[in-house]
Amino acid sequence: MQGSVAPISSGVAGLDEILNGGLVSGRMYLVHGRPGTGKTLLGMHFLENGLEQDETVLFVHGEESRAEILANGAAVSVDITDAHFLDLGPDSDFFTEDYSYDLVEPSEIEQDRYTQDIHEAIREIDPDRIVVDPITQLRYVEANEYQFRKRILSFMRFLKEREVTVLTTATPSADRVYNTEIRSLSDGIVELERGEDGRRIEVAKHRALGQQEGSHGMEIRDGGLEVYPRLRPERQSQPFERNPVRFGIDELDDLSGGGFDQKTVTFITGPTGVGKTSTGTQLLATGAENGLRSAVYLFEENVETYDHRSESIGIPVTEMYEAGTLSITEVEPRTLSSEEFAHMVKRHVDRQAADIVMIDGINGYTMSIQGDEEELTRELHALTRYLKNRGVTVLITNEIPEITGITSATHSNLSYIADNILFLSYVEMDGSLRKVVGILKKRSSKYEHNLREFEITSDGIRVGESLSGLYGILQGTPHTGRTFDSPQQ
Repeated sequence: MQGSVAPISSGVAGLDEILNGGLVSGRMYLVHGRPGTGKTLLGMHFLENGLEQDETVLFVHGEESRAEILANGAAVSVDITDAHFLDLGPDSDFFTEDYSYDLVEPSEIEQDRYTQDIHEAIREIDPDRIVVDPITQLRYVEANEYQFRKRILSFMRFLKEREVTVLTTATPSADRVYNTEIRSLSDGIVELERGEDGRRIEVAKHRALGQQEGSHGMEIRDGGLEVYPRLRPERQSQPFERNPVRFGIDELDDLSGGGFDQKTVTFITGPTGVGKTSTGTQLLATGAENGLRSAVYLFEENVETYDHRSESIGIPVTEMYEAGTLSITEVEPRTLSSEEFAHMVKRHVDRQAADIVMIDGINGYTMSIQGDEEELTRELHALTRYLKNRGVTVLITNEIPEITGITSATHSNLSYIADNILFLSYVEMDGSLRKVVGILKKRSSKYEHNLREFEITSDGIRVGESLSGLYGILQGTPHTGRTFDSPQQ
């Protein structure tokens, strides 16, 4: 990255972050994507930002009229009314009139008109920023590839001499000239996609400043185009210090070796209905008593159900809301990318100074967040690392398919993310289903390696004494086994 290069904003904060500061003044950029991916809207943000900086901006367009462009922008609160517009599209009369060309090629006439119009507009307006939407309209009026390359090179030099920053748009094409000339001559390439996994954005090239690699989240909302870069966790600079958060239940605190340390990731795993969310909320309640703030993200139930279940077993979530020690966010299915969710959590942590974040639960996360499961797992790992580095304690509830017994500690082999794993399970004892709790993993200190009976009552969570003399509990069918006698003398 060159320190002498002073970037200018693209008009989209998240994209500026991916571009390591923004666009380089006086350069040419290509925004590439299929129809409906947001190319024109990105160009409008770019021009709107220029207007906000008291710059002169020009929109060169050929597929939509000025009125259509302004209307589309108004629908998402983007206003470029004060921009200059140059319409290179044919008038409506062209459809009904019969044009014929004699002695000369049509492209020569059209090409001269395009060139003259653009040059005159730029000389007269003297813009700081230009959007050409799409750049491929210049290809259609050139006789051959050689002429097109000359035209683009000439156009770029003309603009660079005037220190104009240009953003062009293009749709994927099989045209060799497009795939080679426009892309190679552009100083930066921004790729936009829209598919089953939502909208995505990637910067394929950015001369002088470089870029954050990979695909990032993007959405078009009421306020226009929003970009969510992948989180890049910084290395932890502070040494780890033991500072446990307790459950406030003596037997459970004893089982977990005194609670789970802050700045760690804890998975609470078990089958459906066993009490994972309630156990996590119990930890939050005890944390609130000690001045800790918590943020909960619900993927598998609504806020009303969560409140009712918690209050019904004596966990005072309403008091926690009123005291400002608890916030709840209900995540709607398939509305967020993993990057947008991560930025939402980051924003809450920054604004509310949250000490504990609970994601309830991981199965709902992988089903609700846009993207394939492997990618979501990587993004979740990045989020938990970021939170730990910020000093935040993370709880994740995780549902396993087995009703009794445990064959896998976590969903989709996520155990490497966990510093601690607390598991709950059903067991069949005396012809009825009962619950047990145990610890499978704790990195920072010792813990009990046995199991305790677990029960949720109207008075709260109850944990019994250690179970002894029973075997096969983790298989879901405990039985009494005999101890081996010492060998006879």
